Amino acid sequence: MPQTPARLAALAVAWPPHVLRQEDVAANGAEMFATTHGGFARLAPIYRNALIETRHSCVPIDWYLKRHSFSERNDLFLENALVLLAEASGKALDQAGLTADQLDSIVVVCTTGIATPALDARLMQVMPFRPDVKRLPVFGLGCAGGVVGLARAADMARAHPDDRVLLLVIELCALTFRAQDRSRSNLVATALFGDGCAAAVISCRDDVTGPALGVSHEHTWPDSLEVMGWEVVDDGLKVVFSRDIPTLVQNDFRPIAETFLEGQGLTPIDIGGFVCHPGGARVIDALEDCFALERGALVHTRQVLRDHGNMSAATVLFVLKATLEDRAERAEGPLLLTTLGPGFTTALMLVHP
Repeated sequence: MPQTPARLAALAVAWPPHVLRQEDVAANGAEMFATTHGGFARLAPIYRNALIETRHSCVPIDWYLKRHSFSERNDLFLENALVLLAEASGKALDQAGLTADQLDSIVVVCTTGIATPALDARLMQVMPFRPDVKRLPVFGLGCAGGVVGLARAADMARAHPDDRVLLLVIELCALTFRAQDRSRSNLVATALFGDGCAAAVISCRDDVTGPALGVSHEHTWPDSLEVMGWEVVDDGLKVVFSRDIPTLVQNDFRPIAETFLEGQGLTPIDIGGFVCHPGGARVIDALEDCFALERGALVHTRQVLRDHGNMSAATVLFVLKATLEDRAERAEGPLLLTTLGPGFTTALMLVHP
């Protein structure tokens, strides 16, 4: 007997109130990085070529000009993450027509702060979840966490078909910026990172309608730990970015994606929409080349990058939401979700609208 599919009953997003305009961030960068890497004139294209207009932050822009301790950053992370998690959860529950006590499991994906008790336990103090709700906090996936989290939540729903699973993805990337770090990776982070949160309700119950979550796949490159991630330093999390990321995508990603699709009897031509995590403008270009798409074809990926920046794991769920809502731009066929994150790992998933 065929297994009842796990369906996306609701998908909601939230972001903090402070708006970072790219031109203002670049002005601050001009002051901060004026004496490094050959002067700011050489660095300015990083901001301009990022194709970002606005991002959202849980702190005002002046906060980034000062030094902050790890404990101060993490306190801000805990305070603001809880607010955004409650907002996104409330929106998703409203969409699904549910109350918090009707949920059976909570999966929380995050890589930008440390929480023990975990974020799900803290959220239980402000929302009326049942005390027997199953909790799964997931740390360390970085940008890949949106698709991996969706896949894990779908697996949990399939294992317990009567359950309702709440997936929460929260990343406050901008809080990791360290004013005294003059590395190129930190500079790139100032041009890319934003804060955001996504919430999804997933279930196999007969009364649930919505897109079906299909098969997923992960591929981790050997000897690639240095490509992307954090280094823990005295005052916070130091970003690690390799310049080789677009090249890795250009050279290696297409055969990985094609092998995954072939296993499902599909080719890229059969895909009704590509829902890609926008790691950055060059990565988006490389993804369009991989799938033989015209430049600019990843419309929603580019729009989310433009309006919100790179919110790590949450970003691909912003793109998925925009894609599902824009039926006019969507062709027939399943959606292909793609992300790239520390490991160095790609995660892919099919979603059937």
